[in-house]
Amino acid sequence: MTRREWLSAASAVAVRAANPKPPNFVLITCDDMGYADIEPYRPEVGYTPHLARMAKEGMRFTSWYAAPVCSPSRAALMTGCYPKRVGLSFGSWHAVLMPGDWHGLNPSEITVARLLQTKGYATACVGKWHLGDQPEFLPTRHGFDSFYGLPYSNDMRPAPKAGGAMDYPHPPLPLLRNNDVLREVTDQDSLIADYTQEAITFIEKNQAKPFFLYLPHSMVHAPLAAGKAWRGKTGKSLYEDSVAEIDDSVGQILATLQRLKLDTNTLVIFLSDNGGTPRANNQPLRGNKGSTWEGGMRVPALAWWPGHVPKARTSDAIVSNMDILPTFAKLAGATLPANRKIDGQELSALLTGGTKIGSPYAAFYFYHANQLKAVRRGPWKLHSSGELYDLAANISEAKDVATQHPQVVRELQAKLAEARADMGDGSHAGPNVRPAGKAKGPLRFWISRHPESGFPPQAPVKAVPGAPVL
Repeated sequence: MTRREWLSAASAVAVRAANPKPPNFVLITCDDMGYADIEPYRPEVGYTPHLARMAKEGMRFTSWYAAPVCSPSRAALMTGCYPKRVGLSFGSWHAVLMPGDWHGLNPSEITVARLLQTKGYATACVGKWHLGDQPEFLPTRHGFDSFYGLPYSNDMRPAPKAGGAMDYPHPPLPLLRNNDVLREVTDQDSLIADYTQEAITFIEKNQAKPFFLYLPHSMVHAPLAAGKAWRGKTGKSLYEDSVAEIDDSVGQILATLQRLKLDTNTLVIFLSDNGGTPRANNQPLRGNKGSTWEGGMRVPALAWWPGHVPKARTSDAIVSNMDILPTFAKLAGATLPANRKIDGQELSALLTGGTKIGSPYAAFYFYHANQLKAVRRGPWKLHSSGELYDLAANISEAKDVATQHPQVVRELQAKLAEARADMGDGSHAGPNVRPAGKAKGPLRFWISRHPESGFPPQAPVKAVPGAPVL
């Protein structure tokens, strides 16, 4: 550690000593945002000033990894584990959990929210959940005191293809408050604003005690939407307008923390849930959402905590969604469960000015559903196909250097073998994975109102007396 880094870390320790109250946590995620969609990664963007400010006043990560798609990514965030380890590398019949899926995040999993509750934190999830829509899988069963938002993606609603054929026989898209359906969502223009106001209200109500706010925005996932005041704001497409409104939402959250004098005691993390779709800007990465190329899993990520996280710092350390749980637990003084493996790293020292990571990855694995596709160690990334890339020299994965570095290939092949022995690969199930949750009773909520849809395909739909009327 350099003298400057040492002084910064010492300053952060002094601040904590003077303010013993445990920190608050705000975790903001954006859906399908590309690596270079915001100014900290592409300065010419020009319409994300609040995210640019987060980077100037905090830390920018350039090697933060999510999962290729939504449900696995969120499973990693909540559990600190590879999605494959907790049985949610894909849904029961699709790449992600679908409406009425009888799979979900196992109620026996210990989420970051549940850990923080043990330390007296108020917890709220505002936005898109997508870890199961049956009662036993909802946020209120996984450590959140309250939930306001959509149980899954905003495109999972009745929407005929051109010509009238249905892509999937989705039921109406429900907005939930805790476990109850408030209404059907047909117009998504107000989603960003509604989530933002709900988040601000939660912060205001819980300002006197430690809190954890998880704000997973539904945007910029299709179908795209933005508030009427934001349409045409950027002079570009609706996609850019939606990004700009997300940025404004972040600005409102930061302003609320400052107004309530909570900013120096609140760690704010912003990131995307997976790589961007082709409509996003993933420069200079190869690939998009759904792949294990860098463009499918490397995401924009920022950390802001005035007085703790040094200003204008960039880290290229290999970090991931799995690191949220052990890091928040450490900072809150919570104890990690001893009866299960947690894959994530603890980042508090890195965040507060150091260069080292607690329990760093010996290797980071890239899974696509159940398939082990690649491994990264340091700058080297080996695909299971045998291609080797030096990401420090060739971030775009354009130049295969396997033949020039046979020893590196052999070492990383050994790491792939370790993952296969631990978590499995393809049809081979590893011994150290935990099962996904499975719904115990008949499917309910909005599904029971639409038995004519034949949804879901593999299970009979049973009407539930007293189910909410949409």
